[in-house]
Amino acid sequence: MVVFAIEFNQFSSKIRAYSCKDGFKLIEYFLGEYFAPILSHKDQVNVHIEYTMSTVSNIVVCLHRPNYTLAMERLQAFKFELQPNGEQVRNMRRFAGTCRFVYNKALALQKDNHETGNKFIGYVPMAADLPKWKREAGFDWIKNSPSQALQHALKDLEKAFKGFFEKRTDFPRFKKKGSGDSFRYPEPKQIKLDQANNRIFLPKLGWLKYRKSRDVLGEVRNATVSQSGGKWFVSIQTRRDVEIVPVATSAIGIDVGIARFAAMNDGSYIEPKNSFKTQMQRLAKYQRRMSKKVKFSANWKKAKAKVTQIHVDIGNVRKDFLHKHTHTLSKNHALVCVEDLQIKNMSKSSKGTAEKHGKKVAQKSGLNRAILDQGWGEFRRQLEYKTAWNGGVLLAVPAQYTSQTCPCCGHVSKDNRKTQAQFLCVDCNYENNADVVGAINILERGQRLLACGETAALGRSVKQEPIEATKLKTA
Repeated sequence: MVVFAIEFNQFSSKIRAYSCKDGFKLIEYFLGEYFAPILSHKDQVNVHIEYTMSTVSNIVVCLHRPNYTLAMERLQAFKFELQPNGEQVRNMRRFAGTCRFVYNKALALQKDNHETGNKFIGYVPMAADLPKWKREAGFDWIKNSPSQALQHALKDLEKAFKGFFEKRTDFPRFKKKGSGDSFRYPEPKQIKLDQANNRIFLPKLGWLKYRKSRDVLGEVRNATVSQSGGKWFVSIQTRRDVEIVPVATSAIGIDVGIARFAAMNDGSYIEPKNSFKTQMQRLAKYQRRMSKKVKFSANWKKAKAKVTQIHVDIGNVRKDFLHKHTHTLSKNHALVCVEDLQIKNMSKSSKGTAEKHGKKVAQKSGLNRAILDQGWGEFRRQLEYKTAWNGGVLLAVPAQYTSQTCPCCGHVSKDNRKTQAQFLCVDCNYENNADVVGAINILERGQRLLACGETAALGRSVKQEPIEATKLKTA
């Protein structure tokens, strides 16, 4: 994708053309007071404006598709439901339990080590202690599980601590049985895939049948076995080189919400699915039934399995809804602009503390439930990799005042938004749906960020390159 940033000026300009000799690369050109990042190619002519004085704030971003294809390395996972026999199910439970035990044991050692004032224990010294644990009295059953799966459990713990040290996640917590049971085979040489017979070979499990819904493309890199809703699944990650032939040339701004899941700058919108809200009463009924059973009894386990299945159904409906719409958006648009929302802060509880009670706790609880029911974070994650796969770009822009800024005159005021859905500018009387206004402003900020690296919320320009979604190379 080639992006030309053009700004209209009232004064005459000198035009200068360049022919790039280094193939496909990112070049920055100075446009008056702006820095314009332009993707160039040797077959294209790069035109920019020199010695200009900016008098108009309108910026036109032209999305041009050059006559060449792009190649990229794609990592993709293919998930299938397994059809194991009884012995394989028992082994998978043992392997998942052993990995959970190793993870919890390492976490306990890390906590004790921290309390004594010692430094963090990295993966290498922790993995060196793994053979010692296998030789300890009473723990010889650890050696029955795949060694690389146990080592990867230690890598997962190190990754969790890394996120905590970088202040991206909370402190790692102990894993419990039945919650996220999984284990991974990281070595591709140990995995054999027989697609003709719908089966896969995994160490210490043998050949397992799986429900084949599509072909696995690319070179197998690793396999992850997981359990969800009483069923076992295998996720096969592959790597392959694909050629991208970009087709879409349009840009779109998306404003996510609750009344409307996503509103577009052209006035169209997507109705929310509300998968949890539709199943909430049914879920509460079976939760009440489970609460009346004797814990860990046979009837309690049956009721718990029913509650778990409802949660699985809710997640599957939401996932299907998001995949369908992100596929359509990424396929039809070269530039997708969304808000950089802090969902964790938006969905915080307002109950307060024992000394200082919160206000409107019940109302905020309902709002938090509705926000989390939409799946905004997963929506953005899917858009990010799908737009990259289609040769497009996803930009996240500041969310401040997007629904209070008039797209016609630029006036910013909370009085512009009369109601939750109505926008009426108090300065120029521009009227539209508030979500559509937000989407229009999001697209404008995304174009400024892509063309000039401008911080739209502050109204000033900074030198900033576009977000790199993926590594591309000329084919």
